Parts: sequence; C-alpha cells; structure tokens
Amino acid sequence: VQLVESGGGAVNLGGSLRLSCAPPELHHTGMAWFRQASGKASEGVACMDYGAGEIFYTESVKGRFTMSRNDADNTYYLQMENVKDEDAGVYYCATDRAPFPCQIAINSPMSLDVWGKGTQVTVSS
Repeated sequence: VQLVESGGGAVNLGGSLRLSCAPPELHHTGMAWFRQASGKASEGVACMDYGAGEIFYTESVKGRFTMSRNDADNTYYLQMENVKDEDAGVYYCATDRAPFPCQIAINSPMSLDVWGKGTQVTVSS
C-alpha cells in the first residue's frame, strides 16, 4: 500500500497551493501530513483523526493551512495559504493500517507505517 501525493510546485511568498493525497486503499484510518525541509528533520504539519475528523495542526501553520477530506473518494487535501519561506520542503501524507491517535502521530512520524513518496513545495520571493 502506498499513498500518492500531488499538487506540489513553486509558489510565491504569500501565495497559495493545494496538495492532494490520493485515495489510500486503507480506509477509516485518518491521515497525517508531514514535511521535510532540506537538511532538517521531518515535521508534522497536520493530522485528521478518523471518525470525528478532528484536525490537529502544528503551531506554525495554524490559520494558514487547512486539511480536509473528500468523503466521496477519500482524497485528502492540504490547502496552504499565505505561504512562507519556512513552508518549503517535501510534503508527505502518511497513515497507518488501523486508526491512530493524531496527537501522537503528528509528533512521531515513524509511528505511521504507510507513506507516499512526497511532493516538493518550493517558495520563491
């Protein structure tokens, strides 16, 4: 099982971009977005719990990023607004083979077992 991210590319400082995570074969598990900037550790960006759909965001993206899900086809999205330099990096969506707690997963990327190959986001000023 592998996820497929898309929607990355170049975005101007202050601009917008929407990332997508193709429908996983795994359903009812929730989804998390991570990013990794060059030379830095992976960082949890957003996470949606399965069921109630509660969403968690890392502090630096609150108010600018919105995670959502299309229930019709189980595609997940990460809408990025007012993009900043520090938002540049490779963005990954990740999930697990069973429902997982976002409060833990967003800080522990290795706790999730199913990943995509990532999509690059480049910020230009």
